[in-house]
Amino acid sequence: MPVNKIHKIYIILMLCVVATATLSSAASPKASATESKPFTIVLDAGHGGKDVGCVGKITNEKTITLDVIKLIGEKIKNRYPEVKVVFTRDRDEYVALDERARRANNAKGDLFVSVHVNSVARKSKGRESVQGASVYTLGLHKSENNLEVAMRENAVMELDDNYTETYAGFDPNSSESYIIFELNQNTHINRSLEFADFTQRQLVNYADRMDKNVRQAGFWVLWATSMPSVLVELDFICNPTQERFLNSEEGKEKCAEAIFRAFNEYYTHIKPAGAMTTGLKQSVSEKKPASPATPAEEIQPDNKLQDIPQIGNSSEPSWHVQVFVTDVPLPASDKGLSQLENPGYYMDGGSYKYYSGSFKTLKDAKKHLNAIKKSFPQAFIIKLQNGQRAN
Repeated sequence: MPVNKIHKIYIILMLCVVATATLSSAASPKASATESKPFTIVLDAGHGGKDVGCVGKITNEKTITLDVIKLIGEKIKNRYPEVKVVFTRDRDEYVALDERARRANNAKGDLFVSVHVNSVARKSKGRESVQGASVYTLGLHKSENNLEVAMRENAVMELDDNYTETYAGFDPNSSESYIIFELNQNTHINRSLEFADFTQRQLVNYADRMDKNVRQAGFWVLWATSMPSVLVELDFICNPTQERFLNSEEGKEKCAEAIFRAFNEYYTHIKPAGAMTTGLKQSVSEKKPASPATPAEEIQPDNKLQDIPQIGNSSEPSWHVQVFVTDVPLPASDKGLSQLENPGYYMDGGSYKYYSGSFKTLKDAKKHLNAIKKSFPQAFIIKLQNGQRAN
């Protein structure tokens, strides 16, 4: 290997060590196992102050994200008074990326949700027609488009004084710097993907956004927060139609409600033992009229799980590709399920876990995983036997 390439790799590895040490010093000590701690969600409105973010013809990113974040926080406080809601910013102010991570870590957050608005370069073809929502988790970018989004969001660090020192030499414009996100795998990736999947489906099914899928990319703020973390791109502000939607009260309300519904699914699924309940989760056997006061009811299907088979009790093992988890059963008409080949589900801990395909060998399951990985990057292989998940 050429000397200059070895030197580059050495520098990047040193960046990982220095940056990890920097982040450790920024985070507060973990709470003791015996300490009673409320579930804490950290809501992050992207950009702010001198950093306006993406700009449209009638509004800008920093304004939309703050309005949506406030609505989400209000909904969570009203429905779950036991949950602590922390904002990285609650007004139009500039907050550096490292300060956002510090505030989240100091709050000992259990979930970090950063809300943004997407755009593409002015020279891009179809700039005014591109549309759709996507939810990102931390990971090495799988495409150049994902890398471009991460670079744009990370570039805000250049507004900080001495940013190369603050971010341990990380260069948001150099693709080589992004190797740190592959070398330092996020320990909260599974929970992050779970919440990302809930959020993506709600943005598509409830807020009527075009589905641009759950994705992974190297967002510095997701890497720096020591908790399950996602970054939500609501839609494209460069598209005049989508900008009008995002700027409207109805549009902001729909986006906020979609993310709140995702939080409802996630929180009721992983809620700490002994946590106070507020009656949002309804038995699947009940059929009450839908109302704004009980959003979980609205997504309960009338046809329950018709045409969607539950795994049987066969003693013969089978392999499947698990795609998403819900707390309520999905109708056969669900947009996510309609994209799956031979969908099914199994019950685990009160949750409905949906998979695609049924195979007699692990080799065939791997082929299927590779075929759907582009559309469902969070998917993974499971083995089922006797009606349960097997090792």
